[in-house]
Amino acid sequence: MHKITHISMETDVLAENRHLAEHNLERLRGSSVRSVDVMGTTGAGKTSLIIALSRMLMARGLRVAAVAGDVTGQDDYDRFQAAGVRAYNLNTGKECHLDANLLDRTLDGIDLLAVDFLFVENVGNLVCPADFPLGTDKRMVVISVTEGDDMVRKHPMIFQGADIAVMNKMDLASYMGIDVERVKADYRRLSGGKELLPVSVRTGDGLEALADRLLG
Repeated sequence: MHKITHISMETDVLAENRHLAEHNLERLRGSSVRSVDVMGTTGAGKTSLIIALSRMLMARGLRVAAVAGDVTGQDDYDRFQAAGVRAYNLNTGKECHLDANLLDRTLDGIDLLAVDFLFVENVGNLVCPADFPLGTDKRMVVISVTEGDDMVRKHPMIFQGADIAVMNKMDLASYMGIDVERVKADYRRLSGGKELLPVSVRTGDGLEALADRLLG
């Protein structure tokens, strides 16, 4: 009986999150805001990537904002602000992921009519966010060459649920001894033929193509 109750409660939570995510998506699209949920481990370079992409999109004439999601603190929020990206801080307190309800409450404090593109930086891990869509147009997962060449195989759920997958820090690939082609093949097989996008925030390689994918 305990197991049945646990499964039922988990199903209810996930169903309610999906319902709220649909509400968030309608809300964002109703204000003509394009959005992306940026997932990935701590250290994959999510914040730096968002800043680089934000500057690129702003150079194209778009009004960009970012939600800095984290368990506690405002380090990423401060980095966004210092880089000239309008930012909103979102702490989960103890949860290892953002959920649709947290984003909904954060959207209450954003003038969506003054935003064209919204980045939502999720809490840093590749497990918890997989089951909790936020209601963004796209979900993007970011890994880096410093994490090894088995990341896709170890975390299939988050890659299967992502619209875009990115391998960051490609400028370090030759130093890390990582088999990039193996990671690409793993993702291609897992995703049904999608291509992993290699990028480097430091050199700028791949960023224009990624920006195009986000807007596509």
